[in-house]
Amino acid sequence: MGYTDQRFDVNLSILFKELPLLERPAAAAAAGFGAVELWWPWIETPTPPQAELDALKKALDDAGTQLVGLNFYAGRLPGPDRGALSVPGQESDRFRANIDVAADFAASVGCKALNALYGNRVEGVDPAVQDALALENLTTAARAADRVGAILLIEALNKPESPLCPLVSAPAAIEVVDKVNALTGLGNAKFLLDLYHLSMNGEDLNEVIDTYAAQTGHVQIADNPGRGAPGTGTLPLEDLLDRLTKAGYDGRVGLEYKPGDRPSAEAFGWLPN
Repeated sequence: MGYTDQRFDVNLSILFKELPLLERPAAAAAAGFGAVELWWPWIETPTPPQAELDALKKALDDAGTQLVGLNFYAGRLPGPDRGALSVPGQESDRFRANIDVAADFAASVGCKALNALYGNRVEGVDPAVQDALALENLTTAARAADRVGAILLIEALNKPESPLCPLVSAPAAIEVVDKVNALTGLGNAKFLLDLYHLSMNGEDLNEVIDTYAAQTGHVQIADNPGRGAPGTGTLPLEDLLDRLTKAGYDGRVGLEYKPGDRPSAEAFGWLPN
């Protein structure tokens, strides 16, 4: 058990970001990873030129890396935003414009998981209005994901770092997952269980795993405190991943941690040989 039994992928939006985007897949492959994931790479636009999408596909293909997770457009991330789909006006419009672009790109590279970040509360806007907008956009995204044979991921973030985001607990994210599935009837909305975020919230990680493993579509890890590599903090990540396996989760585990003050290629010494 432990790390040796896990199928890890590396998040190229937080690791290897010292390199240009198109060089990161090859760097991940050189570090021993055959699978990668990405936040939406084009922060400024939900609809990049086809040539840029094609260039990223080629970089993934040339490196022999499989994209296993992709975020829909989520605003300025990293930065002040935590998603776009619940933000009325231009940001919601951008999310909608991105849905088919992201789904079609996922289909072109065989990616089977699309993550839709909810977004922050907006001052002066009724939370019920935002939640209704979010549900409308999420059901559209779920149908687009289903069209390309993918699942829709809904993630819980953490309140200390994302105080304006309403999805800052596992039950809050699961409630949205259930609502989306009830509306679409597709059953392809799943929970993105990020052990770092949930630990920052002070949640009982064992209880979360036992309760929600069956609804979990993807797992991400970083140690806490610090959001560094496993072993830099105090989370019992090996035990938690073993518990997930025993609870029936057999999917990928995304490495979404900061490499610290070293090159990303040197941030994997904790992995078993």
